[in-house]
Amino acid sequence: MRILLVEDDHPLATTMLGMLRDEQNTVDWLDDGQQALNTLPHEHFDLVILDLTLPRVDGLDILRSIRKQGIATPVIVLTARTDLEEKLQGLDAGADDYLTKPFAMSELKARIRAVTRRAEGHAQCCLTIGRLSLTPETGQLMIGDERVTLPRSEFQILHYLMRHPDQVATRRRLEEQLYGWEQGVESNALEVHIHHLRRRIGKSLIRTVRGVGYMLDSAVSAPAGSTPSCP
Repeated sequence: MRILLVEDDHPLATTMLGMLRDEQNTVDWLDDGQQALNTLPHEHFDLVILDLTLPRVDGLDILRSIRKQGIATPVIVLTARTDLEEKLQGLDAGADDYLTKPFAMSELKARIRAVTRRAEGHAQCCLTIGRLSLTPETGQLMIGDERVTLPRSEFQILHYLMRHPDQVATRRRLEEQLYGWEQGVESNALEVHIHHLRRRIGKSLIRTVRGVGYMLDSAVSAPAGSTPSCP
């Protein structure tokens, strides 16, 4: 999952980046409200964690602006503002959740899981497509009755494809999921990860759409027997 963290407290942001990346997420960071306002209409994120007190543009104004533009990306507001009226303003402006500082990372992670499940339209902790069942929280994959632990890059690719079955994921979109704004990525890195993932789950499950990207074929993924349970 690709997350944008908008937080101007650098020590806090550094801690959050490490802990969120440990959960197999790709996390990009901005510390300025205007930069966030400029970025969000043009890049895809699965979740935004948004502070309210930011340089140049307030977080509430960012939230109102992106919702007016029709950007439906889930947003968790993370702020030191504890006043009930401000919390209501944040929720009314389009926040999906609201967490006040100080906070426990375990609570933030639980709220991230809840918000993303709601956004994807499923209540379960795992994704199941045919004979594949993936638990995002742990990175565990069941292929029928076989349990597999995926490396981070392969998890990121499969997680995205399973959230969008039978839809073509462009090369750019998958690279964003894997690397965000990270520099120095080798040009063939995505193909290498796709190759290794296919060896684990079956070559035919991930279709190449030439010149565009890749697609998880749910018909090919259909189980021959029983549907796997969550890992």
